[in-house]
Amino acid sequence: MAEKKPRPYINPYLGGAILGIVLFLSFYITGNGLGASGAINHVQVALLSLISQEHVDSVAYFAEIGGGGHNPLQHPSVFMLLGTFAGGMISGLINRRFKPETRKGANISVRSRWMYALIGGIIMGYGARLARGCTSGQALSGGAVLSVGSFAFMFAVFGGGYALAYFVRRLWQQEV
Repeated sequence: MAEKKPRPYINPYLGGAILGIVLFLSFYITGNGLGASGAINHVQVALLSLISQEHVDSVAYFAEIGGGGHNPLQHPSVFMLLGTFAGGMISGLINRRFKPETRKGANISVRSRWMYALIGGIIMGYGARLARGCTSGQALSGGAVLSVGSFAFMFAVFGGGYALAYFVRRLWQQEV
């Protein structure tokens, strides 16, 4: 039996229009834009409250999210994060693109790729807290409301990405 090929990607203009509608509906229904870092903060505070609710109640930042026995997992962003994960997986299955794999260049091991991804994720997570939002939240939601800070953040992200690309591109190049 021949393996079925993945379906083609959606037209980017149609995808962008759909994303705009989803962003509008997100603001309309939840009062919040799109983004993942806020949801991850709520999950982290929920896990911390399992270990020490007293600590959550005593730190103002944590208390705002899950203090006084409030369940931080009931925030709309947590449901949006779960829906994004489930929707992506369902879309991958339907369009025959779901395949657990580690994408890497020819000059790097799988273990190193995972290590660099973990380090990059930690740096981006820290940066997302400093910038008051992740790249998706800043670019989509902040850009949609014409936030100057969001535009400055995105210029910095792209500038930093281009500057760093020079140093890591050899890991992705094919051997000659």
